[in-house]
Amino acid sequence: MKHLTRGLFLAAFGIVMVSAPLFAHHGGASFDNTKEVTVKGSVTEWLWANPHCFLKVEVKDETGTLRVWNLELGNPTDIASRGFQRRTFKPGDQVTAVVTPVKSGAPVGRLKTVTLADGRTL
Repeated sequence: MKHLTRGLFLAAFGIVMVSAPLFAHHGGASFDNTKEVTVKGSVTEWLWANPHCFLKVEVKDETGTLRVWNLELGNPTDIASRGFQRRTFKPGDQVTAVVTPVKSGAPVGRLKTVTLADGRTL
């Protein structure tokens, strides 16, 4: 009985240790959820892939310098239900994006909404 209890404990411990990184992947600690930033610019790349899609937008900052914002979205299955498609964006498309930025101030954020040149908002 003692060996069975020890074996079950070790198995449970092993499962927890292996699965912990899976939960850590979806942390939002790097994002400043108290802020929203609106960026307007030109799409440079649209990456439709698991586990996250990314939209890269070239934006002029307040000094006139061009910066590429890397915007994170969910996985293709989840965002498709909100109207996104593999061909939603192409390089050169003009967009206005509302973003939850990262705390570091880098041009990186989580996309909340995006308005396309034709006026549609996703």
